[in-house]
Amino acid sequence: MRAQGIPGFPYYLGIDSLADIATRGDRVCVLNILGGESRQVTPTSHVFSGGNVVFGTSPGRGGQVLPTAIGDIPVFDSVRAGLVAGHAFDTGVVYLPPSGVRDGVAELIRVNPALKKIVVITEKIAVHDAREIRAMAQAAGVDVIGGNCLGVADSWSRVRIGGALGGDHPEETLLQGTVAIFSNSGGFTTTIAQYLATEGWGTTTLVSSGKDVYIHYAARDFAHALRNDGRSRAAVLYCEPGGYYEHGISWAKPVVACVVGRWKSKLTRAVGHAGAMAGSGDSAADKERWFMQAFGVDAIFTPEQPVVTARGAVVTNIAHIPAALSAVMAAGGAQPDFAPRGSLALKPWLANDQGLAIPAELALAPVTPPEPYAAQVAALRRQVGAVIARQNMKDKSGASAMDPKTQVSAVHGHTVLDLALQPLQANFALPLVHEGAGPNDRALLDIAVAAEVNLVGDPALAAADAARAAGNSPNTVMAAAAAIVGPQRVARALACTRALIDLFVGSVLREGHHVDFDSSGIRLDASTRALFAARDDEAGDSHPEAMLEAVRARGARSVFLDFLLRQDMRLSRDSILAAIATTIAWGPLVRKRISRLTAETLPWYLRLYGVMVGASIPAPQHQWGSLAGISQAERYGSWTMADLCFLAITGRKPTPAQALPLQILIGLLISNGPGSISAQGAKGAVAADGPQTPQRVQINKAMVGFLTHTGYSHGGNGFEGMAFLLEQFAEADLKDPADPDHGIDLKAMAAAFAKRYKADKRDARDAGQELRALPGVHHPVFKGKPVNHDPRERFIAEFMARRGDYNIFHAYYRELVQALADHGATPYVFCVNVDAVIAALLLALLWPEYKAGALSERDLETAAFTVFLYGRMIGAAAEIDDHLNRGRNMDTRTPEAQCAFVM
Repeated sequence: MRAQGIPGFPYYLGIDSLADIATRGDRVCVLNILGGESRQVTPTSHVFSGGNVVFGTSPGRGGQVLPTAIGDIPVFDSVRAGLVAGHAFDTGVVYLPPSGVRDGVAELIRVNPALKKIVVITEKIAVHDAREIRAMAQAAGVDVIGGNCLGVADSWSRVRIGGALGGDHPEETLLQGTVAIFSNSGGFTTTIAQYLATEGWGTTTLVSSGKDVYIHYAARDFAHALRNDGRSRAAVLYCEPGGYYEHGISWAKPVVACVVGRWKSKLTRAVGHAGAMAGSGDSAADKERWFMQAFGVDAIFTPEQPVVTARGAVVTNIAHIPAALSAVMAAGGAQPDFAPRGSLALKPWLANDQGLAIPAELALAPVTPPEPYAAQVAALRRQVGAVIARQNMKDKSGASAMDPKTQVSAVHGHTVLDLALQPLQANFALPLVHEGAGPNDRALLDIAVAAEVNLVGDPALAAADAARAAGNSPNTVMAAAAAIVGPQRVARALACTRALIDLFVGSVLREGHHVDFDSSGIRLDASTRALFAARDDEAGDSHPEAMLEAVRARGARSVFLDFLLRQDMRLSRDSILAAIATTIAWGPLVRKRISRLTAETLPWYLRLYGVMVGASIPAPQHQWGSLAGISQAERYGSWTMADLCFLAITGRKPTPAQALPLQILIGLLISNGPGSISAQGAKGAVAADGPQTPQRVQINKAMVGFLTHTGYSHGGNGFEGMAFLLEQFAEADLKDPADPDHGIDLKAMAAAFAKRYKADKRDARDAGQELRALPGVHHPVFKGKPVNHDPRERFIAEFMARRGDYNIFHAYYRELVQALADHGATPYVFCVNVDAVIAALLLALLWPEYKAGALSERDLETAAFTVFLYGRMIGAAAEIDDHLNRGRNMDTRTPEAQCAFVM
């Protein structure tokens, strides 16, 4: 039997006015008061409302309390136990899980005859349960609000019941005024109140109706209570698709209806609120039409088209609500409740454009937020660098990726094709700053690496020379040297870098080369000063002065070097390396392109770069004061990374024309994505040390991991293309591979080989054997067309053509693939792949030394392997740094279920 409520309603409704929804006289019992959500919001509601929660329930926790700023709220095992203890209440708030809501409501109604209303916070209550809740409440004469709501509040009475309307500081949002709010969205109930204040409108009662399939206190009920509330001059409704709750309502006062969710019209399942999915005739568009008819408007209100009547307006953008309400009220001669507070203009508290050039209208300057947020933002600004979430990084990378269509890899968003055209120093910087280095930073990197290449007297050179003498491959020689550059070899440089970052953090310095920055206010204490100063046992070290002279000679600029030089002390080699590294890292660090961890470890990578390149130069070339006859001053003052790498391969400095092919080669070889064997070796070494305790990760060991995961098949195989070309040109009198007037008939050479190859294929087939593949020819992806191209090869070929460069070996490969197809050795014109380009460029580069007898075929193989290592050294640094920042301990393991035993 239904209880008797307000006359004229076909169902029970006890709330006659909005002033009755949340009052200071309401006494509240909260079910599941110690649950996660209630524990957070109930204390705030209780304090704001003057202590309206008399007790809560949490089965099995009777006797506990929920602390609040104005006293503890007692907790009982059941509602009856709280009543027996003398705690009378008339309002229930339900935070139970969906499956327990029906029974919780039943308990409230059964044991408390004085119950008047229930607020159900829980979402996704089963429709069957919701119907039973409705039936029980109707029979008992109890109003139900919810479910899936954030409760109700009253700005006049300063009361909040259930949920979090008004947020953590409801007194700042629930401003007394004349506008009631009814919203399907709990969060937007608060947002609308905040937005209204920007036009000078305060609120009366706020109802978060919820948007489960079943809405117990609906728009029609709200309209009745609005009519009878003398405080409320108008209302704002926020409505979502689904249900006929808003249909056919007569609104006695002005209303702005915000209808959202047109995009949900094609959904077949709920997204967001369970009830926000249209059925037949209750879509967002339908609801817009209902309200437009009710208000007598023929269009949606927008600032550009402010269509309103004194009865109301319809908006589809929540930001348009305040202006629409002001227009509606002005049409009826009403003024706002108070002066506007704030505005809806974007007011960013933080800004980071990542170094991008963006339009001025989008480059908004940050504003100072109100407290307590201002202090929190200030603390964030003192925290430099990106904060990167950790995750399982097995077979993943945040540094490199390969395009499956083009087979072109990219490192930090730069394809290897683009990197092949960049100065080599920029590529060595890329893994560590995640962006291209400018001329100033490239000069500093050249100096830093040049200072580490000469290994005379260094155990790393002895280790490398012993490995070479034992007949090891180039990667093993390099690994022996890298193993020596352990944590103790870089500890002071890393400490200096950390100290510099600490000294300058929070300053307005944006780039490390902005030498007009005033650092006079930064002071060194005695212990930090001692960290940077050269020790007595370093008196004979000539590196510091040579490095500083090179900085001056190259015209490089560094705020950090200038700062240290003003301290009137002799700097150590480590402190200069740290200042250079911090200069290179500072801009990306401030822009949050890299983490502080990356910036702090940069000196380790720079030292490893130098040692690994130096290890590939035979020991006799390392002398005190010179390297391969090149003086320290010359090497520091003008040599580039390309010069050093070329010196390691040929024993001489390259001309600009020779440096470019080497730059292209190394750029092309930087990465083949995180799945390559070399990348896996680097990542596995980091995972084994445990990146979640990054101070324990040995970056040199990770470099050794990369090196041990290269070999004659992965790295050394670059020589196969060179060996093939040497075989083809064995009888040719080739003097200069770059001279197009070489006088050699490449077409005839290619045709002769194609005929032999076709015959060899036939003989091999007859013998049941498989002929080895031709190096540099064909690709498993770029195939099947009449004429095929490897886009990587075409990119380099077109670049060289624009420059007017010629390479006879590359030209021969182009003739060869055509001849193979013309003579039936292949079914179509195979592509010349990128390996052919690498072989052609490298062989042309070394051809003079080879023809002069200075380099043997074994030397050519070593050179090919070494060039590969130089490129992958860069890619490995990117993977190491990425895994160090993102990875989890031992995350490269293969699960046991994916392993197999074979007999």
